[in-house]
Amino acid sequence: MNPSAATPDDWRRLHDEASRSRETSYLDPETGLAVFTEFGLRQRGSCCWSGCRHCPYQAESGHTGKGGPAVEPPLWLIPLRPGPEPVDVLFWSGGKDSFLAYRALLREGARPVVLLTTFDAASRTIAHQELRVELVIRQAEHLQVPLMGVPLHPGLAYEARIAEAVALIPAVARFVFGDLHLEHIREWRTGAFRELVASRGASLHFPIWQVPCEVLMTDLEASGIVCEVSAVTDAALGALVPGQRFDREAMMRLPDGVDRFGENGEFHTLAKVWAELRDLEADQARY
Repeated sequence: MNPSAATPDDWRRLHDEASRSRETSYLDPETGLAVFTEFGLRQRGSCCWSGCRHCPYQAESGHTGKGGPAVEPPLWLIPLRPGPEPVDVLFWSGGKDSFLAYRALLREGARPVVLLTTFDAASRTIAHQELRVELVIRQAEHLQVPLMGVPLHPGLAYEARIAEAVALIPAVARFVFGDLHLEHIREWRTGAFRELVASRGASLHFPIWQVPCEVLMTDLEASGIVCEVSAVTDAALGALVPGQRFDREAMMRLPDGVDRFGENGEFHTLAKVWAELRDLEADQARY
């Protein structure tokens, strides 16, 4: 198939074929990027508000993006102190990958860091991680870093909401992501944020890209914080359950076919930056 001649009928056919085979994604014939199937999206159980092509949730809930409650604007959850110095904006989910990317930025020591987190405007949860936004605020308070919150509403494009939020930040040097090794996700970010990056005179930065899981786990151990499983899909269920500690032992127990850091969405985590290992039992009792 000539990619330039691809039509909606082409990707509908590919989607239908992948769905019949219970595949979670297929390759878009025009861009070559992976696209989640409806089957794959249903495995996560709720909408992530990222405008997925085959999203079953917004159609079922009747969301059209017209009318309804007022749209909540992006807001500073932890304020940024005024200053002329450009910042690195780290896209923050509250999990281990975001935290390890933050540690990498600290080692670079290039400039101040601002965290940016997106969350569902209605449920106040971070997609995929299944974390309440209050927990992310607690992380930022403990780390003593500014935090920008971006409420996601049905019918509003993800990229447009990010641009609206970034407009509140005076100067940006880099947009930073905790991606590890999924080429199609990195390619999507490059395309989705191309105009925004150019308009701000910034660049994209992937500080832990292709760093081996063993090295990342060693760094996670060196941090001394507790990392806890926050969500699990069928692929990792049994080996991991929500609420248990994610450490080297848990990583090594994962079955074949499950990414050691859950990069295919098999599981997600919460970095309890406020809890040292000796405080684990008391902290679990509180939550």
